Amino acid sequence: MRRIALIAVVTALTASPAFAQNFTGNWACRDATTAKAGILTIYGLVYGFASTVVGDPSSGTGTITAYQDGVSFDDGNLRAARAIQAGRIIPDPTYGTAIQLETADAIVMLCTPR
Repeated sequence: MRRIALIAVVTALTASPAFAQNFTGNWACRDATTAKAGILTIYGLVYGFASTVVGDPSSGTGTITAYQDGVSFDDGNLRAARAIQAGRIIPDPTYGTAIQLETADAIVMLCTPR
């Protein structure tokens, strides 16, 4: 019985990184200057972004493709206005996980769970 319990615990611990890769939900995003940039919401294969700047063309919705380590932004306002191509799940010492939003050239925002 103890062996079964031990195997169950070890299996759960080895599977926990896979559970940490969940990117759905609301994310508070900050830009390169660490100023608040907006709220990113991801559910299913769609996203919404609400910028803190009134009239910002990056606010709006679009579609994503899910990957093991994050998402790719297929279309929508973040892709068109800010050229954001990917959101990678990274470890964060305070929140456990974060999503870093990237263009082809740089990391432009860091989003933490809300």
